[in-house]
Amino acid sequence: MTTMMTLFGGLLAVLVLYATIGLLRSVPPMLRAVLAAIIPLMAYFGLTIGRWPGLDVIAMHISVFSATALVLYALTEFRRRGGKKMHWAPKLLVAFFIGLAFLNAALLQIATKGLPEPIAEWWLGSQGGAVYSGFSGVVPHGQNAAKAVSSELSETHRESQLGWQVEVSGLDGLGKANLIQVRVKDRTGLPVERVAAEVRLLRAGVAEPELILALDSVESGVYAGVLTLPATGRWLVEMRLMQDGKLHYHQIQELTEP
Repeated sequence: MTTMMTLFGGLLAVLVLYATIGLLRSVPPMLRAVLAAIIPLMAYFGLTIGRWPGLDVIAMHISVFSATALVLYALTEFRRRGGKKMHWAPKLLVAFFIGLAFLNAALLQIATKGLPEPIAEWWLGSQGGAVYSGFSGVVPHGQNAAKAVSSELSETHRESQLGWQVEVSGLDGLGKANLIQVRVKDRTGLPVERVAAEVRLLRAGVAEPELILALDSVESGVYAGVLTLPATGRWLVEMRLMQDGKLHYHQIQELTEP
């Protein structure tokens, strides 16, 4: 289930719950709003068990569900007081929260899939090639980013000293299921055996991988496995080759699954 589905599905659930609970005349509007926001949030938290979407996505759901319930409560209170014409302040508040919901959805779409291609070509320009509107960087964002940069440079130096020749196939034309094959040769062109090869699937800016796939040895120096994407959007595919417990090859490639 994608974030867009949970966001707008929960928004619809808040509206339906608020209207349904309103059939019980004994329930005050404030309690109706609280229940209408809390129940979809609890259901969403249940869906995230075992698949952490990130604190920013969680916060987005909390703000949208809570803001929707608050707007419904404000409208109900206005009707109960019998006002003939709504003041401009409540109107501005309602417009703000509606705009906030659509803005959050647009930012979420851009964060996961980038700008739509026509807009990206118009805004960023194109010279006949594909336009990519996002760049995730080479290291995860966080307080240890500076250390990670130094580690990245050290890994690059070790790889150049080792002289492995690595050929990766199966990452072009990414689909739901992809046969990944890695061929590893040493400096002289001979196949390298006893390599622990794995592929890690990450979202941009998220340190923890969504999926870790261990590749099996299919022949001398060749390692393969089937990578299944859990969702659409932009992914970072991290290739790691280890031998005797030491990391000898590390590469990250950004791919998009429509």
